[in-house]
Amino acid sequence: MSSIRTALDKRILILDGAMGTMIQRRKLSESDFRGKRFADWKSDVKGNNDLLNITQPEIISAIHLEYLNAGADIIETNTFSSTSIAQADYDMQQLAHELNVAGAKCARMAIAQWEKENPGGEKKYIAGAIGPLNKTLSISPDVNNPGFRAVNFDEVAAAYGEQINGLIEGGVDLLLIETIFDTLNAKAAIFASRRYFREHPGTEIPIMISGTITDASGRTLSGQTLEAFYTSVQHARPLSVGLNCALGASQMRPHIEELSRIATCYTSAYPNAGLPNAFGEYDEQPHDTAHIIEEWAQKGFLNIVGGCCGTTPDHIRHIAEAVKNFSPRQLPQLQEN
Repeated sequence: MSSIRTALDKRILILDGAMGTMIQRRKLSESDFRGKRFADWKSDVKGNNDLLNITQPEIISAIHLEYLNAGADIIETNTFSSTSIAQADYDMQQLAHELNVAGAKCARMAIAQWEKENPGGEKKYIAGAIGPLNKTLSISPDVNNPGFRAVNFDEVAAAYGEQINGLIEGGVDLLLIETIFDTLNAKAAIFASRRYFREHPGTEIPIMISGTITDASGRTLSGQTLEAFYTSVQHARPLSVGLNCALGASQMRPHIEELSRIATCYTSAYPNAGLPNAFGEYDEQPHDTAHIIEEWAQKGFLNIVGGCCGTTPDHIRHIAEAVKNFSPRQLPQLQEN
């Protein structure tokens, strides 16, 4: 994927914003989520946003198109929870592969529409979104049994392998292992991707990795500092390493500065629209988020930037405008031994 590296060397690329926020705005009902195919499903499915790739693909493609029109260069598939492990909450684990194929096709459909409306425009890319799972390899869910794990490494790697298979079959350009709070889960995703590439010659695509600093301690939920996290995933030779979720841009700034200093690959950042209010909603306005991120670009911290929870196409439009006149962060020149 030399084309994206060429683009990254020329300018700061724009990632899209929150999918969940945009879905929530549509106030979909249980029947909307079910569609005709799952009208008689045995459990409630409202809230299973990834299912909409199958039951409401036009809605998902329309959201992707909104972000493309706002200036996004990279759109993420609506597959954050499209693993057999996460889908088990809805008794839909058997749909994992199909959800990923469908999610990639929704994004591809949006890009085709954008290209039709913008002939000769900049190339757009699809990042296959791989979420952190609802079960962790590093932390016990049972406070009375610290050694207990609800899953093991092989099970997590197998679930991620199925997801990666579907994403690549659907036609993604990149894999985005994101919102990482447990690095061991991320390592299982990295292992699964490398195994897939090895078993399917000619299919290798770049991997983006994005961790989550959960609070003012500057650590992930499983206890790693940012530098330790970066060191733990560096072996994957990722296209980029970055941070997303948990923090707004103001709170994320010192961590992005540190990452820009230590990373030998491209860096990414997609913060929330501030911190949630008492109702769990995000109040930070697009121009406020963009103003904070503009300073990051001015300081040379960024290669890829977008938005996470609470962000909308308006946020992405303002961010794209704020950073467009700044040069991207330059990769450090490594000394040869």
